[in-house]
Parts: sequence; C-alpha cells; structure tokens
Amino acid sequence: MSTPVRVLIADDHPIFRDGLASLLETQPGVEVVGTAGDGLEAVALATTLVPDVVVMDLQMPQLNGIDATRRITETLPDVRVLVFTMGEEDGTVLAAMRAGARGYLVKGASQDEVARAISTVQAGGLVFGASLALRIADLLSGAAAPDRSAFPQLTERELEILDLIAAGKNNAQIASALYLAPKTVRNNVSTILAKLQATDRAEAIIRARDAGLGGA
Repeated sequence: MSTPVRVLIADDHPIFRDGLASLLETQPGVEVVGTAGDGLEAVALATTLVPDVVVMDLQMPQLNGIDATRRITETLPDVRVLVFTMGEEDGTVLAAMRAGARGYLVKGASQDEVARAISTVQAGGLVFGASLALRIADLLSGAAAPDRSAFPQLTERELEILDLIAAGKNNAQIASALYLAPKTVRNNVSTILAKLQATDRAEAIIRARDAGLGGA
C-alpha cells in the first residue's frame, strides 16, 4: 500500500479551511497533517511537520501566501506548494510561481481536481486550473525571475515591485498582485527610487526596462 500524501492546509477562513480538510480526508492517498490560519503559522507548521504538499491561500494575515510560499520553498525545497485562492490576475500568478509554487488553482475547483493537483505537484509536476490553462504558457514564457545582477542594491521584494512598475502597473495594481497594503507599496517605491537615485518613476521604468524587467 502506497504512503499517503501528507498535506498542510493554509487558509484564514475557518469554514473553508476545515471544509477542505474534511473533503481531502475522504480522498484515498491523502492525509491532512495540519491546518494554519495565517502565513506565519503556515511557515511554522511546515517547518515542524514537513508535509509533502502545502495547499496555500494567498490573502492571509500576518504574512501573505506569496511570502509564506517563498519562505517555505527556500528552507524546505522538498515541500511542494499548491496555491488555492480566489484571484487569477496575471501578476498574482507570476508572483506565486516566482515564489516557488508548483501549482495554482482557483477556488471553485472540484474536489477531484484538487486531489489530482496535490498528487501531481507531490510527484514533481506543475498544475494550473482550467481557467488558467490557455494563458499560462504565454505567461511563463516571459516569467523568468528578474535579473538581480542589474540592481544588486535592491532586496528581493523591491526587485519584484520594480519588475511590476516596469510592466506599467500602478501602486494599487501592485498591491493587489502581491497582496500588500497600499502603504507598503508606496514605501517600497520610495525606497526603490532612492536606491536607484532615480528622479521619478518614469526614470526608474526606463532603467528597469533597459535591464530586461517588465516583460518587455
């Protein structure tokens, strides 16, 4: 008899989280080993339990799902993250993939689809929901992580934001894509301009695009 896939569920809505846990427990070959209500708890439980797969919501308190995914995949490379969330904006999908997620499903997927996705990412595959399937190849064809060498003074987060700035996104769109507070984005943009010694956003965009950022 094969060993069941050990799953950790991270979602800040108790009814959805507990409901998903109950549904997955009925699936043969799946064992839910824990649940987390926010990003920090997800990272802590992943570190303690070392599940095979983390089913991760993105919009959570304490630490958003993108940053939680990044921390988990950097420290626990054998743990696979399957994003299961409401939004499917291109920037959000790319941010999740760059953070190390191996799959992306939109809430509303069937129980069987979720179970198959868990099995696939656990086996090393990539999974995207049906609504994303037609777009994902085009998205990922230009989704190489931003080149750090051009802007070594920027942090990973600042580089990610600069990439979205170069793609023409405004602060509100960046905040939505990365699940950040608008104030956090404003502060990061100010820091980026200062570090680049750019006089304004337009100059930062030109320099970023010259370095290959923004998907241009």
